[in-house]
Amino acid sequence: MKACIIQPPYGRETSFSDEFFEFKLKMLDECTEELDIIVLPEYSDVPCATENLEDTLFWHEKYAKKLHEKCKSTAKRCNSLVFVNALSKENSGYRNTTFAYGRNGELLGKYFKKHLPPLEREVLNLDSDYTFEPSEPFILEIEGLRYAFLTCYDFYFYESFANIARNNVDIIIGCSLQRSDYHDAIEIMCRFLAYNTNAYVLRSSVSFDENSEICGASMAVSPYGKVIANMKGRFGKEIVEFDPTDKHFKPAGFGNPPAAHHEYIEYGRKPWQYRVGGSSTVPFETEMKYPRICAHRGFSTVAPENTMPAFGAAIGMGSQEIEFDLWPTKDGEIVSCHDQTLERVSDGEGKITEKTYDELKNLDFGAKFGEKFSGLRIVKFEEILKKFGGQTIMNIHIKPTGKNYDRKIMENIVGLIRKYDCERHVYFMLEVDEYIPMFKEFAPKIPVCVGHDSDRPWEIVDRAIKYGAEKVQLFKPFFNEEMIKKAHEHGIICNVFWADDPDEARRYIDMGIDTILTNEYNLVSQILK
Repeated sequence: MKACIIQPPYGRETSFSDEFFEFKLKMLDECTEELDIIVLPEYSDVPCATENLEDTLFWHEKYAKKLHEKCKSTAKRCNSLVFVNALSKENSGYRNTTFAYGRNGELLGKYFKKHLPPLEREVLNLDSDYTFEPSEPFILEIEGLRYAFLTCYDFYFYESFANIARNNVDIIIGCSLQRSDYHDAIEIMCRFLAYNTNAYVLRSSVSFDENSEICGASMAVSPYGKVIANMKGRFGKEIVEFDPTDKHFKPAGFGNPPAAHHEYIEYGRKPWQYRVGGSSTVPFETEMKYPRICAHRGFSTVAPENTMPAFGAAIGMGSQEIEFDLWPTKDGEIVSCHDQTLERVSDGEGKITEKTYDELKNLDFGAKFGEKFSGLRIVKFEEILKKFGGQTIMNIHIKPTGKNYDRKIMENIVGLIRKYDCERHVYFMLEVDEYIPMFKEFAPKIPVCVGHDSDRPWEIVDRAIKYGAEKVQLFKPFFNEEMIKKAHEHGIICNVFWADDPDEARRYIDMGIDTILTNEYNLVSQILK
């Protein structure tokens, strides 16, 4: 099998656009019938760097039709498969798209880039909603061979390689516009990808300068992890020949029969040792859309509040957020309970902060809710993270234990969040102003929500602005639309505690509230459905 990888020049100024676009067409014209595959780089319709969507669309509209026609005619003339990346206008907006054309010039499929960097999401405002839904690797089976796809930034997400590998692919097509990494680094990524997936990697990129050590590095790599060709900075094309059926099999551990590398890895895989993952993982706190409904203390009208059944019921019904409260025990364990005292929620007496965890775990935290929940024990924060981490956003209410918060306890809480890889799925609700800079200094990546202060309830937005908090948790009836508007003008998200009536919840949404805390999750969540 023969493949042609095209690496055109790429300019920092759009004045070179016509010249560099014509270079691509010239390379396609030079392709011959000996080829089975032709690969072009990412954004083949935009030959030079652009600064905004308007500028990008100008060049896209100028070149895209001509580019696609040339790719289709080249596929027919050379009897080759042609893979090219360009913008495509879908129903939901413009997407970064790799097009696969068959030997007769017919469109066989489109791959939408899964990982969009800030430039594409925040500057070009490309459609990225599809990237927040679980999906399998995009595989095209063509003439008995299985093709997978990665586009530029996708190459950096090594955790996706195992998912590609288990789909038994033969060739991975990589269209790229990588303009900042070293050739050696890109080669490491491609070799790692090929070896881990037991597939041939064909990567096409662009080059700023033939003598530069960054950008470029269009290449072909075998399943053995060996580089067949690396163009580095050179402009032009590279033709490589390989046997796609020549796979790398090695002893799967000493004395075992040969197997592909990923099969050997799958035998011993322990995903619970790594990161939360797969379809159970919801978008990050900063990515999940508003408005939201937050299950206050879990689904606390169907199961005892702040317990695993309450959390599980809310998450099982699709709750975007759950809220719960944390206290330290006398011996430094972190447990979830709303009250500092035990009498209302358990068969115990006294304060949680004056009991050891061993003393607390002998108490019943379910019987007072109902006989069917008799025997429930107090839940540790770590148990919540271990079971539900990444499956919902967690509104974590750090209960006040005085004007200053014990730093060791704070470090314990943050340490557990980091242990279970949940920094991007949680935020802290803090009532005491003095806690805010302390938590922000130690855990700057975790957003802070300012809570109610009964001595100055109408100052909550001003407090949030003063301390640089990301959210406020308004406490009815101490808020109005002016406060919501002021918060939003400062980029601050507005929660409200609480609404159990759907009509009341609708009024809050109409006022501009972003997240509603509720005890009646099923009823109130219907307003969003």
